[in-house]
Amino acid sequence: MKTKLILKIITDVMMTAVLLLLMAYSLVGEAAHEWLGVGIFVLFVPHHILNIKWSKTMFKGKYSPYRIAQTVAVALVLLTMCGSMISGVLLSRTVFTFLGDRVFLAQAQKLHMLCAYWGFVFLSLHLGLHWSSILNMVKRLFKKRSFVRSWAVRIFGLGVAAYGIYAFVERDFSSYMFLKIHFVFFDFDEPLIIYLADYLAVMCAFVCLGYYMSLLLKRVGKRV
Repeated sequence: MKTKLILKIITDVMMTAVLLLLMAYSLVGEAAHEWLGVGIFVLFVPHHILNIKWSKTMFKGKYSPYRIAQTVAVALVLLTMCGSMISGVLLSRTVFTFLGDRVFLAQAQKLHMLCAYWGFVFLSLHLGLHWSSILNMVKRLFKKRSFVRSWAVRIFGLGVAAYGIYAFVERDFSSYMFLKIHFVFFDFDEPLIIYLADYLAVMCAFVCLGYYMSLLLKRVGKRV
């Protein structure tokens, strides 16, 4: 496996882990949340550098339905990430206190929640749209194909995604995404690992959605 590919995998896994921890705001603590926010921004830089080839070819070639979906997903991820960072700086009580008094705190709080939850969804869809590449990479690790192994992984993935839909409803994601509720509810008696597992399942649900969307769009692109 090439060094660049290994670095991509490590960076993406770290970004995913940090994203999940960021969603557990009150459970990890306010100060830790702010530093994790700085961390995901730092990781975003090497992620962009490692994928610079995609950026250079963005205005070249024909745009298929699949490529359009990829580009839109990247744009939405970038938009929500910028919104999270700007609002995070305005709300900071630890890392950016040297900036002095901030204004528009109520608006910043709403923007931060909006970008956090929509960004979580967009990032998951973005990952799903690239899932075929990840599967192909994993397949190279196994010399022989296995019908049983393939279906076992598929069934497990769909099972996790199904639970993710349940967790999406149970955790009231939509209320946060549409600002029906302005403060995220945390049960401080709940173990952090359970909270993270639920959010990981929600992520898997949107990854599955993005993956099957990519298969459909590629099929449509062949007919155009």
